[in-house]
Amino acid sequence: MINRPFIVCAILGATAAGAQDRATPPEAERQLARAIYKEMVEIKSGFTTGTTTPVVEAAARRLKAAGFPASDIFVGGANPKKANLVVRYHGTGRQRPILLLAHTDVVEAKREDWSMDPFVLTEKDGYFYGRGTGDDKAQAAIWIANLIRYKREGFKPDRDIIVALTADEEGGGPYNGVEWLLKNKKSLIDADFALNEGGWGESMKGTRLANDVQVSEKYVINYRLEVHNKGGHSSLPVADNAIYHLAGALDRLSRFSFPLKTNDVTRAYFSAMSNIEKGPISADLAAVAKGDTAAMTRVANATTAWNATLRTTCIATMLEGGHAKNALPQLAAATVNCRVLPEDGVEYVTSALRRVVADTAVHIAIDGESHSAPASPMRDDLMRAISAVTTQLWPGVPAVPMMVMGATDGLYLRAAGIPTYGVQGIFYDRDDIRFHGRDERVKVQSFYEGQTFLYQLVKRLSGAPAA
Repeated sequence: MINRPFIVCAILGATAAGAQDRATPPEAERQLARAIYKEMVEIKSGFTTGTTTPVVEAAARRLKAAGFPASDIFVGGANPKKANLVVRYHGTGRQRPILLLAHTDVVEAKREDWSMDPFVLTEKDGYFYGRGTGDDKAQAAIWIANLIRYKREGFKPDRDIIVALTADEEGGGPYNGVEWLLKNKKSLIDADFALNEGGWGESMKGTRLANDVQVSEKYVINYRLEVHNKGGHSSLPVADNAIYHLAGALDRLSRFSFPLKTNDVTRAYFSAMSNIEKGPISADLAAVAKGDTAAMTRVANATTAWNATLRTTCIATMLEGGHAKNALPQLAAATVNCRVLPEDGVEYVTSALRRVVADTAVHIAIDGESHSAPASPMRDDLMRAISAVTTQLWPGVPAVPMMVMGATDGLYLRAAGIPTYGVQGIFYDRDDIRFHGRDERVKVQSFYEGQTFLYQLVKRLSGAPAA
């Protein structure tokens, strides 16, 4: 169950200017983080066209130059092009280790689609632009920069601090770094708990609203819809057309919605947001937290994010069909990507799709493996630390538990018994989140504030006295 007193923690009294000063790292630390960030972004590590190995090798070189012994650095993985990095900073051992996770692969990006080269870190108008600037090379660069800072400062934590930079989060498959490490090198990453991507700061028009902490996530099921047909000459059309069957199925899917529902985490999220949002929506959010179905409908219609928080979603993402301009199609196929609530099972989603498609000519099959995991427990010590650092840097901004609508490698860790929490302290405007999209970007100020937030948070969670 959620311990409600720690959902929102605010200590008033600090000025905005003072908070900004506390959130700005020293110049030398900013320069180091930016240099690592630039190096990582400018290595093409796309899932299909790039390689993660140069990213982790570059990080390993920096760690060795900073004095980390080679015996504490592991580089390897399921494929020579898909290497992972694990580095351990030794503490006293009074507590079990903390794992700091980030992935180094990125979604593909084409130069012609972008306003600038996606694989050059471009600083412009107060933003860092580049593929992976937000997902997830900002956190990867910060983990390495902060670990070097701890080493330089002689920090003596009560627990080992482990940083793992891993491959193929975006594509999954046989080379996924976290899955491979758990199967082959679990002792390297076994920890009391892990911090990962999946949580971020919510802002609107420059005003910080909440520092979201991901404690659960949806899971992914990919389906392939196929229609096969004997085909024929295009001059002799028939009603039994593979493309028409598929088009009808996708049209019906576009008009279908899974039921609205809440769980422990999303109820806590909407309850907290009801104290942050202004106007009539505030009352609706509070009602959602109490299970009001009419309010759920209004909230789901208010934003795509809230809609995705309240239900399982399935959406067509890829199409293929036909083999010649002058031939009836022998194959029409589509990929349907489903983001599934933790409490909704695979059989339930598959059965729902079959009912919606309602056409025996359309074959529905799961494409690839599907993994789900339970929510992480809401630890008082963790939420207290996140809330305290959030308040220290941004007075009046609450730390809010959330279920991320996408999916992260945290699900593999949770399934393996390592509770995982998505938290970054990097704020994004609700209407300008460009992960996986064109001209991906992060505010320069938010990047450096995230650097400070994670530096202080890890120190608190590792046994350092409260500042």
